[in-house]
Formats: sequence, C-alpha cells, structure tokens
Amino acid sequence: MEEITTTVEIADRTGHTTLQLTKGETLSRLSESSGSWVFAGNQMVQPEQLAQADWNTVGTVRIVPGLQGGL
Repeated sequence: MEEITTTVEIADRTGHTTLQLTKGETLSRLSESSGSWVFAGNQMVQPEQLAQADWNTVGTVRIVPGLQGGL
C-alpha cells in the first residue's frame, strides 16, 4: 500500500520549492525549519497539529520563513 502524499510548498530566501511528500517527510522538513510558519488548508498551524492531521484531507502545506518586525 502506498503512503499518502500531499503538496508541500517550501519558501526560503532563494524562492520556493513544490514537493509531494508523505506525512513523515513533511514533519522531517519542519524539524529542519526552526522558526518557520506552517500553513495547512490556508490556516496557520503548529507542527504538533500537523502531526495529528488526517493526511487524506490536509490539503496543501506551506512552510514559510517567520516574519520578524522591528525597527
């Protein structure tokens, strides 16, 4: 049986990459992206929430650099 994959878009300073990843692969990428913001189904989520998500219905996952404000 094949593992379920979903579209994962990863943005960084060089642009963005679109991949088809399993839940495990996605969570591994997140652990390498400390401080990043994660969106699933157009809602910001915590990595722990994504780990509990139903991968059949999670939709596109976006990993983007966290925005920092200041002077």
